[in-house]
Amino acid sequence: MPTTAHFIYIPAILIIGIVIGFILGGRAARDAFAAQKEKEAARAARRAARAQSGGAPSGDAPADGPPSSER
Repeated sequence: MPTTAHFIYIPAILIIGIVIGFILGGRAARDAFAAQKEKEAARAARRAARAQSGGAPSGDAPADGPPSSER
């Protein structure tokens, strides 16, 4: 039979683990969201620069030929 200390120690460690996981998970989600936002901003800047310089349109395929998978 477990001692009385087990009834205090095990749930306390479990709760501490949940709290630490919640904190670290929130931080990771926040960092991932910031990275995605930066990536989208860089993509929009590249598209704007390409449109301004008269480069290829903002689609995946070039303007004068079939998609690269059909070449």
